[in-house]
Amino acid sequence: MKLKFITFAVMATLLLAACAPATPIVPTPDVLAVRTSAAYTVVAEFTLTAAAFTPTPLPPTETATPEPTPTETPTPAFATDPTQIALGTPGELCDNFSFDPATVDVTILDGAQMTPGQDFVKTWKIKNTGICAWGAGYGLIYAGYADKMTGEPVPLATLVEVGQEVDVSVNFKAPAAVGEYTSAWQMANALGVPFGKAIFVKIVVK
Repeated sequence: MKLKFITFAVMATLLLAACAPATPIVPTPDVLAVRTSAAYTVVAEFTLTAAAFTPTPLPPTETATPEPTPTETPTPAFATDPTQIALGTPGELCDNFSFDPATVDVTILDGAQMTPGQDFVKTWKIKNTGICAWGAGYGLIYAGYADKMTGEPVPLATLVEVGQEVDVSVNFKAPAAVGEYTSAWQMANALGVPFGKAIFVKIVVK
């Protein structure tokens, strides 16, 4: 009886073992394949990131704009501005005058005799040979040599156009001492700048 029980127990154990589900076999992962797959994944992520990245454009480089070359404006020839200069001759005044030696002495010829302290008016005839008209402020000034003889120039009474002749005068007083005296005078513009040749008066005090 005991033998039958043991036999039955062994057979039952074998039967249970045969009916139990088999233990699943887990395949060993292929390490190389895993690494290759991971590498492809990283490459794909970098590709997507690069495609989505939009580079920021650099600011445009500033280009210096060349300054325009100043253009000199020619000065009109016949101007009344006393600072006017002649065209083509920088620094040269536009004023000038000339005279005819035969007609320049309108009054008081050279060598005229005077008494000591005598008042007289010397007048010259000159011509505007510049390129500017003579207006207010133009007139004779003492040339700075010989004897001034207290000379006082008479202001111009009218506008003197280019090419026009005009009489210019100086009021004098003869020196008190006996002798020969010469006084030189010159035209000047409104700024007091002299121009042209000097003109003279010569007297003899007796």
